[in-house]
Order: sequence, then C-alpha cells, then structure tokens
Amino acid sequence: MTTDQAPSAESLVAELKQGGSLRDARLEQAFLRVPREAFLPGLPLDQVYADRAIPIKRDPDGSVVSSSSQPGMMALMIEQLRLAPGLNVLEIGAGTGYNAAIMQEMVGKTGRVTTIEYDPVIAGQAQDNLQRAAMSMVTVVQGDGAVGFAPRAAYDRIIATVGVWDIPNAWARQLKPRGIIVAPIWLEGWQYSAAFQAQPDGSLFSERNLPCGFVRLRGALAGPQVEMRVGTGALVIYTGGSVQFDTQSIAMLSEDISEGYLGLRLEAREWTQGVIPFLLLTLPTPFIAGSYYIAEGQQPYGLEDGGVVILSRGSVCFIPTHDTGRALVFGGADALLAAQDVVSAWERAGKPTLERLRLRLTPRDEVKPTPQGTPGRVFERGDHYLEAWMV
Repeated sequence: MTTDQAPSAESLVAELKQGGSLRDARLEQAFLRVPREAFLPGLPLDQVYADRAIPIKRDPDGSVVSSSSQPGMMALMIEQLRLAPGLNVLEIGAGTGYNAAIMQEMVGKTGRVTTIEYDPVIAGQAQDNLQRAAMSMVTVVQGDGAVGFAPRAAYDRIIATVGVWDIPNAWARQLKPRGIIVAPIWLEGWQYSAAFQAQPDGSLFSERNLPCGFVRLRGALAGPQVEMRVGTGALVIYTGGSVQFDTQSIAMLSEDISEGYLGLRLEAREWTQGVIPFLLLTLPTPFIAGSYYIAEGQQPYGLEDGGVVILSRGSVCFIPTHDTGRALVFGGADALLAAQDVVSAWERAGKPTLERLRLRLTPRDEVKPTPQGTPGRVFERGDHYLEAWMV
C-alpha cells in the first residue's frame, strides 16, 4: 500500500496495479465499486485493504478452513476466467462472498453468479455480507461444492477458491462446451491455479498455470490427506497424497542435522517460477517432493518460514525458498544429492519457467497417457489422469 494513501479500495487497486496482478480495466472498476469492508465487518481498514488473505474460520488445531482470498490472487484468477457481461458463473467456496461480488460486477445485470459454501455458518455470513454490500443478485447455496449446482447450469465459467485434488465430473458436465474451469489443483505438495478448457476429445487442458495456496475442498471429493503435522505441529509438510510418510521417522531425523548447499544461488522467484515445477516433473523415485510451512514465530528443528522438502527413507532435505541456495539435511545426504541433481538439470535445460508448464486431465476410463513433453509426468487422480509437462 502506498504511504500517501489512506486504506481504501483506491489504495488497494493502486497496490495491485503496481504489483502487476491487476491489468484489466473492467476488473479494476469492479474492485473500486465493491467495498471489501462490507465483507470483513469489524476489521481495521489497514487490514481490510491490504493485499493479503484474511482467515475467517479455523479448526480447533489452528488450521485455516476458510478465508477471504488475497486480492492479488483473486485478480489473477478472475483474469484467467475471461469474464464478460452476460456470462453464467459458478463459484465453489463462497468464503466472505467478496469474490462472488467482484465477479457479479464483471458479468453485470445480464449475467449471474452462484456461489456454493460447504459450511452453513459461513454460507449465512456470506449472504449477510452480500446484502450489506447491496449485491443481492448473487445466489448463495449451502452444500457440497463437489457436486456443483445443476439447477442453474449450464455454466460459462466455473471457479474454485479451494484447493482440489481433481476436477469433479459434475463440474465438467455442468460446463458449456467452450467453458472454462479455473481451479487451484494439487501437483504433489504445491497448488497451481489452472484455467482448464474443455477439449473435443473430452479432456480438460490448461495452458496458463499460476502458483497459489488455498484451503482444501471439503466434502466427499476432498481427495487424500496431503498434510502431515510433525512433532508439536509447528512444522507442516504437504506432499502429493499418494504416499503417506511416517512423521515419527521425520521427527527422529532431527537428531542428525547438517547444512548443505545446492551449488547454485537462487532467488525466491527462481524457485517458484522455475525450479519447483521442474522438480515436481523430474525428481526420481523413491524420493518424495513437497512443500513445508512453519507456524509464525516458531523454529522447529532449526527451520523458519517455508519452502521445498525432499524426503526419502532415512534422509530429509529442507530448502528455504527465501534463501539463496542453502539446505538443511536430516539423516543421510541422499535427499540433498537428489536436490542438487535436479537444480543442475534445470540449469542445463536452460532454466525453464512456469510459463512452459501445461496440464491436461484425461478421464480414467481411457488409456493412461504419456507426457507430451520433456520433462513430464502423469499422476493418477480420482476421475482423471493428470498429465503435466513442459513445452
């Protein structure tokens, strides 16, 4: 936020434009017209109009189960949707209702927005917030978002503001032939906001995929558990969900810690925009790739902030993405050596970036595909194969 502006929709828009996440003039006007404070009543304006996510509900263990999304990420995902006046939009995960209100401004009086919320209390609050903001055109539905909402289908656009393991078949069925589904999909321990477009062969293809982080979809199609809490819970590890690692073994490795280096100095952006997607497609078995997060103010096992984790039996390597090339190694050096190999291969490949990542979902009742590019991998999901590769 600029120092010479009081917290307001105008100051938020200025910050988003300066950061490069807000580039559409119509979307800019929507952010200016919809008051975020109506959706976060009681919060100070300097928090309301900061470009950050704001938790609105937590589990007893402190995990966030619902939040008001970061406005910058909202802008990028709405841009992926390519909204236009008159479109029919379905949102999975109402939260405060703010995102739905912004989209309603974008589709106008001739369009309509339906938002589904799993939690009945949060659904009621979203409805109240929308009425407070004079956005009663938005329809709030309480239910399991995984099944969509058939009564208002077919949809031109579907957007999920929750992390999904797979795109449910119900969403694809309720989408118009040329429609778009924007959803944060898990790729191992990381999420990417994919803009899937239905293809003539029945697959869903996404050409532009953005790093993001959202709470998980809840309900019958939430997918496998991807979160592991280690020790007291201050260290949280996210993996692909297909392999459940023994968290007790990880905690025991803290007795044998050493510092290692990757052989290449990397900035945080190089990790998120380059090395991490390359790592997820090239790390060999039996190693497991994931992300880790440290609770604020905690330093379990000497770790801070968050970053990349590589695990194998008897060896774990934590790589802080805010650092330049340092790693903390627990147990043997195998995981560190694997990380060094990946970084070297990424450099030899010309340092490919996230812009080259492509994602495709193919129904599981068809032959398992092979990646269309190198590097590439195919992951099994509930209803689909998730094919990921770099062009």
